[in-house]
Amino acid sequence: MADLRRADGPGRSGRPTLAVVGATGAVGTVMLQILSQRADIWGEIRLIASPRSAGRKLAVRGEETEVVALTEEAFDGVDVAMFDVPDEVAERWAPLAAAKGAVVVDDSGTFRMDPEVPLVVPEVNPHAVRMRPRGIIANPSCTTLSMIVALGALHAEFGLRELVVSSYQAVSGAGRAGVATLRQQLSLVAGTELGTSPGDVRRAVGDGTGPFPEPVALNVVPWAGSPREDGWSSEELKVRDESRKILGLPALPVAVTCVRVPVITTHSLTVHARFEGEVTVDKAREILATAPGVVLFDNPAAGEFPTPADVVGTDPTWVGRVRRALDDPTALELFVCGDNLRKGSALNTAQIAELVAAELS
Repeated sequence: MADLRRADGPGRSGRPTLAVVGATGAVGTVMLQILSQRADIWGEIRLIASPRSAGRKLAVRGEETEVVALTEEAFDGVDVAMFDVPDEVAERWAPLAAAKGAVVVDDSGTFRMDPEVPLVVPEVNPHAVRMRPRGIIANPSCTTLSMIVALGALHAEFGLRELVVSSYQAVSGAGRAGVATLRQQLSLVAGTELGTSPGDVRRAVGDGTGPFPEPVALNVVPWAGSPREDGWSSEELKVRDESRKILGLPALPVAVTCVRVPVITTHSLTVHARFEGEVTVDKAREILATAPGVVLFDNPAAGEFPTPADVVGTDPTWVGRVRRALDDPTALELFVCGDNLRKGSALNTAQIAELVAAELS
């Protein structure tokens, strides 16, 4: 195990210096909100973005902070660097930041499956942050994060042996372009009779499908990510591979279908989880009700179950529709929701960084 704390310790304030790389992006914006809402454990918070954004001022912890350009010098004196940037930017700059002495917490997909980079969810495998020979810690994808906290709690008690998942993913998972596309499409279909004959929505939208292969307004699109072998998508394989790594179950059978839905923010998933032995709903509910980072909201008779409209903007994973499988006493059925920009991205990154900061102090 490598001890990668800085040789000169935290900054002059006695608290570690934090860099937020990609501070002006969609996730970076949420990150600054989260840093302003959580316990203030940081000394300097340095905001870093592309050169075109340098000089902008953004609010964090109630103060206006000027954005600096992404350069090697920007990491001088940084103890922890959180990266909320595209894969190609992380691939180039994260190792450079680590070489300058920073512990990198990366939200891109670049390092998630690197065997020398831990993939961390603080509620599930916090111990993994210390095993970082490359000086980099990876943040899972937003879809995996929307379910894995609840699933990890159940696995710790029952022992997971098979997972079948369908996701219902918000358009913000495709970035600002995804949100803009849905809003534009909604403006085209609002107040019309569209959605009543084949192809009418497609004709109204025309080429304005943005990052999606089909219209997302008045529709669901059974595809997210890029093509992989045998008809699978990259998003589906992410959920499979990341769940295995986080839970420490490299041979876990996992089947995933990812679907894009006309929701701005908050991913939802149906989960069919099989365990080592017989399970009961009462025990599962007890586990979920007391698990850190989970809210059990489950009374269908009263119309109480999680939906994105209620979960958006909140931090926990919300769980409802908890049932034992009709034909398998070892399996549970769940419906889960999680804000894909908060716990699904920025919040988990911030929680990892806080674990590192505690180690450095």
